[in-house]
Amino acid sequence: MRATRLVSLLLLLQTRGLLTAAELAERLEVSVRTVHRDVESLAAAGVPVEAVRGPAGGYRLAGGYRTRLTGLTADEAEALFAAGMPGPAAELGLGGELATARLKVLAALPAELQERATAASRLFHLDTRGWFRAGDRVPHLPAIAEAVWHRRRVRLRYREGPRTVQRTIDPLGLVLKGGAWYLVARRSVGMRVYRVSRVAGVRALEQRCEPPAGFELAAFWDEWSRAFEQGRPRIEVTVRISADVRRHLGDDQRVEADGRVVVGFQTLDDAYRELLRFGADAEVLEPRELRERIAQTAAATAALYHAA
Repeated sequence: MRATRLVSLLLLLQTRGLLTAAELAERLEVSVRTVHRDVESLAAAGVPVEAVRGPAGGYRLAGGYRTRLTGLTADEAEALFAAGMPGPAAELGLGGELATARLKVLAALPAELQERATAASRLFHLDTRGWFRAGDRVPHLPAIAEAVWHRRRVRLRYREGPRTVQRTIDPLGLVLKGGAWYLVARRSVGMRVYRVSRVAGVRALEQRCEPPAGFELAAFWDEWSRAFEQGRPRIEVTVRISADVRRHLGDDQRVEADGRVVVGFQTLDDAYRELLRFGADAEVLEPRELRERIAQTAAATAALYHAA
């Protein structure tokens, strides 16, 4: 366990540069005192870790030192090749780079790990698309990704309903959620999230942009998406259904004392489409508007078949 932590500490210093003891402790999930001991152990082993004094100080590797550690475990090699994302990488314009990088890593592995890593890529496949819907078309994603990478301000042409608007934004990061790409950006009016498939045009500007102080993409997305879900419209539908039907209606439901079930939907149309497919196995009790709508559809369907 300690050997793994020492390797992680060394790689953090190599990839991140100067880090304080507190930052290292947070990333390694240990105490600051443990970090100091681990740094002493690395130094004793011949790794040139130097301490930088002062308020902006910390630890760093001296003289551009770099390790050539290749100690992937069998489990790590399997995970690396099982978690490949060729589809999203290709959309970002990095499909060739990903394939080349995987080949380089594979070539550097011992023969036994090569076999296990290759087997993992044959046995496990990641499909990020949702069922029964066409994938988003994102022709402007590579240009947006390049602007994100190089921290360049961009001017977007963006479809908002029936109209197309122009926005000047600071692109801060890209998120792949349920097969759809989203751009997290900052405008003069604050933080915004844009669906990349709605971008009609993009032009990188000369100005550079920097993220707000303390901005972390993952933390922002977690908070924003939770608020988005909670803020969406929601209606409650009271139904009389069997246990078998209940298993197909998701987790947003509760059972009343009299056995009726209350199910949450985003809109009345969603409830109509979802419950109609169960036919006589689902009886809508409330709201009255939905009950009458389904009854009218059922009557029209029966009349159609009687006429035939």
